[in-house]
Amino acid sequence: MRSRTHSARNVRLPVWRARVLVLLVCAGFMTLAARALYLQGLNKDFLQARGESRYARTIDAVANRGTITDRNGDPLAISTPVESVWASPQDARLSSAQRAKLARVLDMPVRSLARRLADGEREFVYLKRQLPPEVAAKVVALNLPGIFLQREYRRYYPAAEVAAHVIGFTSVDDRGQEGIELAYQDWLAGKPGSRRVIKDRLGRIVEDVERMSAPRDGRSLALSIDRNVQYLAYRELRNAAIAHHAKAASIVVLDVHSGEVLALANWPSYNPNNRDTFHTKRTRNRAVVDLFEPGSTLKPFTAAAAMDAGLLDPGTVIDVESGRLRVGNRTIRDVHSDGDFLTVAQVIQKSSNVGSAKIALSMDPQDLWQVLTTAGFGATPRSGFPGEASGRLRDFDHWKPIEQATVSYGHGISVSLLQLARAYTVFATDGILAPLTFVRRDASVPGQRVISARTARLVRTMLESVTEPGGTALQARVTGYRVAGKTGTVHKLVNGAYAPDRYISSFVGLAPTSRPRLVVAVMIDEPEGEKYYGGEVAAPVFREVTAGALRVLGVPPDNIEDIRRPLDDELPREEV
Repeated sequence: MRSRTHSARNVRLPVWRARVLVLLVCAGFMTLAARALYLQGLNKDFLQARGESRYARTIDAVANRGTITDRNGDPLAISTPVESVWASPQDARLSSAQRAKLARVLDMPVRSLARRLADGEREFVYLKRQLPPEVAAKVVALNLPGIFLQREYRRYYPAAEVAAHVIGFTSVDDRGQEGIELAYQDWLAGKPGSRRVIKDRLGRIVEDVERMSAPRDGRSLALSIDRNVQYLAYRELRNAAIAHHAKAASIVVLDVHSGEVLALANWPSYNPNNRDTFHTKRTRNRAVVDLFEPGSTLKPFTAAAAMDAGLLDPGTVIDVESGRLRVGNRTIRDVHSDGDFLTVAQVIQKSSNVGSAKIALSMDPQDLWQVLTTAGFGATPRSGFPGEASGRLRDFDHWKPIEQATVSYGHGISVSLLQLARAYTVFATDGILAPLTFVRRDASVPGQRVISARTARLVRTMLESVTEPGGTALQARVTGYRVAGKTGTVHKLVNGAYAPDRYISSFVGLAPTSRPRLVVAVMIDEPEGEKYYGGEVAAPVFREVTAGALRVLGVPPDNIEDIRRPLDDELPREEV
């Protein structure tokens, strides 16, 4: 027994087995060293990123959108801080009861909430945007893992529906969608920043690590709009549209000295603070994008073209042939006959279609086309407002005699109300077409000459006669001020044909006549009832808005001895 034990102890292992063992141990250490070198040296960035992803987050720092004000600094669009609820699905492991509580607070279906939290691959998902403070406080009180609040800004519009079509609105992501908000998106938006934070295992932020970039707030924008004039224009337009059961209505108020838009309103309107009122028919800026035939409001440009060409003057007598004129196989008529002969001034005052057609046919068609084109018809007003319509004015080379005649009184041509208002600045500025702007100007900008100063003054005098006894717009007269303007009433085009009982009524005027400061254009779409002429429907809106705007701007009266007399029940009617 002892000898066996002794012999077992004397057994010697082969040398190669020890060496193999040593080599295996060394290889293992070398493998571990190589792995450590790879992980800590070559692949360090990947592993650090994976590790940081479990506790670090980069959060956007929202920039404050710039304020929009009127010309006097009164706010028209401001941003107010609100809270939005977001979640990290990886960390938001909620029980059924917790999801039900959160869904009740956020006023959303439990299934919708569960669906948003189910995507474990995402690190960020919004649950509800722009919450009221009291709702945000209830979310915080639930103290749920992976559920957070984020500061955002919501746009608020103090003027609501009064200035909605000018200002426009922003999306839930604070990007401009309509109006000035869209046109000046880059100016107003600013640039968001970012910061890195550390969160605990429940997803709660425990430390701000660094601010990677500071947010840059958007710049403020001062508009040309005067809030007082804007409110006045909207109020009077709305009242007229409701009183006459109109389908729609628009108004534009321009400062002829600077080309600034002091007011622009449409009816129906909408409240940009309440998205439930948003509808394409309500949000469309009709004064800028809708087109219509201007009718008799174009007659002053026909007379101006003829006088500028030296073919006639205000006293030139025209044979209006008792209100009937045959051109080719078409007959042009006046609604009411004022005899066989009218002067050019009376053609404008009485609004004679025949007289206007004869003036147009007496001149080279290029002369008329040139004045209309230079006055801005057929081209966008270039005010900077999105979606501006250019209208339609065919080249004179394609005019037939009947088209040359009908264009003279506003048929066969389409314009926007903003276009028409801008064109009338020609008569207010002694022949210069003013460049338009919705942004406040501190200095006037040179315009383009359209007609001579003499012609512009003569036409202005003729337009003043339209608001005097014998004219078609007695209801446009303003106490204490001399005013000038032109009515227009046209049958509305429906499916390519003129509807016999649907009208567009308009009036464009300027005041005070002695030293014009304002151009005001009014359009009423489809007024119903016995009154549908521009002098009855649109002119009273001009009167009220102009009277108030002149007082707001501090323009002194130019008719101290007011000779305004009570209006007759039956007023002269212009053509249709």
